[in-house]
Amino acid sequence: MITDIEQLSIDKVYSYADYLTWRFEERVEIIKGKLIRISPAPNRRHQRISFQITSQLARHFENNPCEVYYAPFDVRLLDSKKSHKADQEIYSVVQPDICVICDRSKLDDRGCLGAPDWIIEIISRGNSKKELDDKYRLYEANGVREYWIVHPNDQTIAAFELHNDQYRLRRIYSSEENAPVGIFKDLVLDLEAVFQD
Repeated sequence: MITDIEQLSIDKVYSYADYLTWRFEERVEIIKGKLIRISPAPNRRHQRISFQITSQLARHFENNPCEVYYAPFDVRLLDSKKSHKADQEIYSVVQPDICVICDRSKLDDRGCLGAPDWIIEIISRGNSKKELDDKYRLYEANGVREYWIVHPNDQTIAAFELHNDQYRLRRIYSSEENAPVGIFKDLVLDLEAVFQD
């Protein structure tokens, strides 16, 4: 049993079965078998943005089969070429800041198994460019239909939609705008409320 994160190696390949045995407080993710440390608790601004987005989504999906979840919430993603549903064959476990899942068969007591319909990640000072690139490619390869990257400092959101198995930037929205959600035609986020401080 692993009780200290220092017992893990960044050079080793880990599966979800390994992840389930770890008994330490630090939050981590696994992307294609590689360990990713999650930076310390997000700052107040990050938390406020997350709360504002989650609140708007919760109101919208209140009487809807889609469900909204926020970190920490495990999303297990499958590499369709290598893995199945067995824990030891899952090599990517992420904790998106916010995700929306409409297929309830993907939900279990441990989180989500398979791609959410929509993932929102909020940039923090601890995010590395490589981590963001790896997640972008991971979400794209797993068929996450819409992916938003929120930039708190710039007060912008980059909205990507999946077309022919590749992400296409729909638009970058600023804090003075309302941002429509491509996969939910009746949903528009009030970004002024999201970014107000």
